[in-house]
Amino acid sequence: MKRLLLIRHAKATHDTDYKDFDRPLKKSGIKDSEIMADHLKTKSYIPQIIFSSPSVRTKKTADIFAEHLSVTKIQTDKAIYEASDATLLDIINEFPDQYYFIALVGHNPAISQMLYHLTGQIKDVPPCAIAVIDFEFDEWKLISGGTGKLVLYDEV
Repeated sequence: MKRLLLIRHAKATHDTDYKDFDRPLKKSGIKDSEIMADHLKTKSYIPQIIFSSPSVRTKKTADIFAEHLSVTKIQTDKAIYEASDATLLDIINEFPDQYYFIALVGHNPAISQMLYHLTGQIKDVPPCAIAVIDFEFDEWKLISGGTGKLVLYDEV
């Protein structure tokens, strides 16, 4: 079985002094990330590794989740930034099979589109929303549309 945790990055500033890639989290985004990470911890949903977009807001969100969940492995992938749902699926299909539970921190609209594509569940997916999806496969490459079961969805 494989388990995927989708995380949309937390609330970021819209200050025009920053390029989109460099936008930092707001204080409320930092707090929301801590709350959601602690929520996952109380439910014992602890990924083995986190894959994240390298943008400032997603990387900081990933760092907060990693700290609160004691996850020591974070990898960034430039393809997650501005990814389509098809690109995200390609990334998921390439995840290393040695991990059964992986978190992916990314951006909308791809995160909400991926949630729908994998589970058929339509969700708004606001900043810092989380979705845990289970798959009845032993290989990430077998994951495709409609093969996942949403086991947890929550938002701040």
